[in-house]
Amino acid sequence: MIADIGLIALTIAFLFSVYATVASAYGGWRNRSKWVESARNASLLVFPLLTVSVLAIVYSLITLDFSLAYVYDVSSQAMSPFLRVTALWGGQDGSVLFWAWLMAGFVVIVLLRKWERDRELMPYVIATSMLTTAFFVGLVLFITNPFQHLWYQYGAPDAIKAVFQPANTTLYIPQDGGGLNPLLRHFGMIGHPPTTYIGFTGFIIPFAYAIAALITGKSRGDEWIRTTRRWTLVAWIFLSIGLILGGRWAYDVLGWGGFWGWDPIENAMLMPWLTGTAFLHSVMMTEKRGMMKKWNMVLIILTYSLSLFGTFITRTGVISSVHAFSKSALGPAFFTFIGLTFIGSIYLLYWRWDTLETEHSLESFVSRETVFVLQNMLFLAITFAVFWGTVFPLISELVTGTKITVGPPYFKSVTGPLFFVELLLMGIAPLFAWRKQTVKNLGKAIWQPFAGSLVVSIGWGYLHRMHPMSIIGLWLVAFVVFCILAEFWKGVKARTSSKGENPIQALIHLIGRNHRRYGGYFIHLGVILIALGFIGDSYFKQETQGTVTAGERLVIGNYQMRFDGLRGYPGSDGREIVEANLTLFKDGKEVRSLQPRRDYFVVQEQPVTVPGVYSTAGKDVYIMLLDWEVSDIDQQATFKIYINSLINWVWIGGFVMIFGTIIAAWSSPKQLETTYVLKPGMSTSLPAVQEV
Repeated sequence: MIADIGLIALTIAFLFSVYATVASAYGGWRNRSKWVESARNASLLVFPLLTVSVLAIVYSLITLDFSLAYVYDVSSQAMSPFLRVTALWGGQDGSVLFWAWLMAGFVVIVLLRKWERDRELMPYVIATSMLTTAFFVGLVLFITNPFQHLWYQYGAPDAIKAVFQPANTTLYIPQDGGGLNPLLRHFGMIGHPPTTYIGFTGFIIPFAYAIAALITGKSRGDEWIRTTRRWTLVAWIFLSIGLILGGRWAYDVLGWGGFWGWDPIENAMLMPWLTGTAFLHSVMMTEKRGMMKKWNMVLIILTYSLSLFGTFITRTGVISSVHAFSKSALGPAFFTFIGLTFIGSIYLLYWRWDTLETEHSLESFVSRETVFVLQNMLFLAITFAVFWGTVFPLISELVTGTKITVGPPYFKSVTGPLFFVELLLMGIAPLFAWRKQTVKNLGKAIWQPFAGSLVVSIGWGYLHRMHPMSIIGLWLVAFVVFCILAEFWKGVKARTSSKGENPIQALIHLIGRNHRRYGGYFIHLGVILIALGFIGDSYFKQETQGTVTAGERLVIGNYQMRFDGLRGYPGSDGREIVEANLTLFKDGKEVRSLQPRRDYFVVQEQPVTVPGVYSTAGKDVYIMLLDWEVSDIDQQATFKIYINSLINWVWIGGFVMIFGTIIAAWSSPKQLETTYVLKPGMSTSLPAVQEV
C-alpha cells in the first residue's frame, strides 16, 4: 500500500536525521571531515524521504483512503480534490509532518549552496538544524503519526487508531470521512498555514548559524552575521505573508467584522515576527559599526525559541483559540525540547560572551545608532507585553486554579503607545546620521515632513470632526509617509541634477544601486499603511444591528440596506445555504446588490457565516446574516452591519511590504558599489552626501 511506503520512508528519515545530528557533531568535535560529509549526505536524503511520506498522505487524501484515521478525520467525499490536498496541513498529524518536511527542505537548500565557504561552521549548522528536524520527525513517527489505521474491535465503542494491527481487531474502512473543518475552507487558510510554517521553519537556519558561530568561536567575525541576516529576511517575509493572510481569513470567515483580535495564536505568530524585525534592524549596526553583536545573538535565540513556542501552543491546544488544534500528547515533548534548546543556547552564549565584544561605542545620543537601540528596546518591550498576556491564562490556572483570560483591551492599552513610538522612530531613523549629528541639521531634515503632516492631519480632522486620538494617529501616518517620500525625492533630485536623468530613470537607478536601503523604505511604507488600517479599525468603525421584514431598510451612516428576501439552496461540500438578497444605497442612490449568507455543513453540524461586503479604497460595508424567520405571510431576518474604514489599507500595505522585501533581498553580482563623500559638518545619510 502507498501508506506503508510513506511510513517506511518516514522511519528511515527519522534514523537519518538522528544519524546526521550525531555524526556532524562528532565530526566537528574531532575534526573528522569524512564524518561531516557523511552527515551532510544523510541530511540531503531526509528531504526526499519525507517528500515520499508527504506524497503518500496527499495520495491517500485525494483517493479517500478512509482506512487511515487521518484521512477519515479531515476529508470527505463532498470535498473537492483541491481541498483534500490542503487537508494535509488542516489537521494535527498532517501539519506536523508538513512542518518537518519544510524544515528538511531548508536544510537541503543550505547544504546545496557553496557550503565550503562556511566549512568550519557547517558541522554544527548541520547538527543544530538536523536536531530540530529529528525532533519533529520523531513527533510524527511516535506521537502524531498520520499513517495510523482504523481498527475495529468487537465490544469497543469506537474504532481503535494504531499504525499496526492490534490483537483481536480487523481493518475498519468507513463509508465517508468527517471532512475538513468548515472554517478552514477559505483561500486565506490555503495560503496562511504554509507561509506561516515556512516562516517558523526558516528561523531555524539563522539560529543554526548563530549556534555554530558560538561553538566554533567564529562569533568574533562578521560572516555568520551576514549569512544569518539573509536567512532571517527570507523567514521574516514568509511569516509576514502568513500574518496578513491569517488576518484576511479572520475577516472573511469568523464573522466579527475585524482582522486582528489578539488571539493567542495570532500573538504566537507576532512575537517571532517582532524579534526577527528587531534583529534585521540591529544587524545593520553590526555591519556598519561592529556594534550590538551580543544583542543580535540574543535576538536570534529568542526568535528561534518563540517560533518553537508558537508551534507548541498551536499544536498542543494548551491555550484555547479558534486557530489552535485540539489538545494532544505533544505538550510534554514540546515543552522539554524548547526548555533544553533554550537553556543550551543561553549556556553557549554565556561561554562565548567575550567573543562578542563591540568594536565601537555609542558616540552621540543624536545618531542613527541611538534610534536603532531605542527601536530594538521597544520591539522587545512589545514582545514581552504580548508574551505575558498570552501565557497569563496558563500562569493564573497554575497559581489559582482558575484560568483568567487577558482580552484585547489589555493588549491595546499596553502595546498601543509602544507601537506609536516605534512607528515614529521608523519615520525619523533615516534622517539621522551614523556616529553623530548636530541637532540643527536634524531639524533641517525633519521640519518639512513635520509641518506637512501637521497641516494634513489637523485640516482633515477639522473637516471631518474626528476624535483627537484619531487625528494623532493620522498625523503619525502622514509624518512617516512624508519622511519616506522625502528620502526618495532627495535621491531622485540628486540624480536628475548630476546625471541628467528623467525622474523615472533616476528612481529606477536609485533603487537599483541600493536595494537594501530603498527596499527597506518600501517595507516601512507597507508597515505604515497597515497601521492606517489599525487606526481605522480603532477609531472610525461603525456598527449597527437590527431585524427587518422584506422591503424594510437598516440605516448606518450615509448607507442604507434594503432587505429584498431570502432563498435556500444546497451547496457544494455537503452544505445547505440560506442567502439574503440585499440592495445597498449610499446617500439615497443604489450602489450594488449584496448576498450575505449562512452555510450549514451537515456532516460537521457547523454553521459558517459568509458576509456580504462592498469595498472601496476608503472603507468596507460589511453585512452579516445572523438569523431569519420565514412564514406564509412574510420573511424576517436579523443583520449586523459594520462600516470598516481604511480596512483595505491593511491588504495594500501587505503587498507593499512584500514588494519592498523582494527589492531588499534582490542581489546582483554586477551591481556597482556606491561611494559617498561626506561634506564637512553634514550627515552620512543620503541627503547629506554627494555621489561620486
